[in-house]
Amino acid sequence: MLLQGKTVVVSGVGAGLGHRVAEAVVRDGGNAVLGARTGANLVRTAAAIDPAGGRTAHLATDITDEAQCRALAALAVERFGSIDAVVHVAAWDSYFGGLADADFTTWLGVLDVNLLGTLRMTRACLPALRAAGGGSVVFVGTQSSVAAPTQVRQAAYAASKGALTSAMYSLARELGPDRIRVNTVLPGWMWGPPVEAFVHVTAGAEGVPEEEVLGRLASRMALPELATDADVAEAAVFLASPRARAITGQSLLVNAGELMR
Repeated sequence: MLLQGKTVVVSGVGAGLGHRVAEAVVRDGGNAVLGARTGANLVRTAAAIDPAGGRTAHLATDITDEAQCRALAALAVERFGSIDAVVHVAAWDSYFGGLADADFTTWLGVLDVNLLGTLRMTRACLPALRAAGGGSVVFVGTQSSVAAPTQVRQAAYAASKGALTSAMYSLARELGPDRIRVNTVLPGWMWGPPVEAFVHVTAGAEGVPEEEVLGRLASRMALPELATDADVAEAAVFLASPRARAITGQSLLVNAGELMR
């Protein structure tokens, strides 16, 4: 098993990618310590992936609050004795628009969550990662930070995730001597709750079947279907695991071949 006996902190656990990452951690032998602003989401995920309750712990956590980040890291150490990896799913991805209609106050909020919040949570876990002799930090970015989609405008989200990917390079150098690896998964169109909602709303607005909207998206891929949130979770779990022990400072596109670099 990829994560046998390892403890992984997962931020942003909801119905989609965060749930899938936590599920894969437990499936692959690890302990999953779950954080999200909404405690009910944590309870549901923990019950679904670990009915006996021996392999999960959770705490309502807002990553814009440094004390709450430290509390989640402390819970991991208290419950399981260490932290071996952190997977950052928490993000503000619901603000849309470009430059002309930008509300820069909202942009600052997006940056505070997606960039600084992720770094806060990482810093809170550093003492435990160092004490464990190293480990892994996995950021979840977006393909939009390297190639803007034509279907939607999410300039603030793309900019914040692009900044996070840039920070990854510096952190990989800074933390490498402690054997802490830092990598990023870049999802493209990822079939899960957000994209399901996009397809539903677009189909309703255009008066066409949802299959038609989904087919348009899939036609852009080298593979004949969209990647799923479970596919992205598999990539994140691999990067969190010891099998990726020589990989750091890298960005991995998980996008069914829509963009190749």
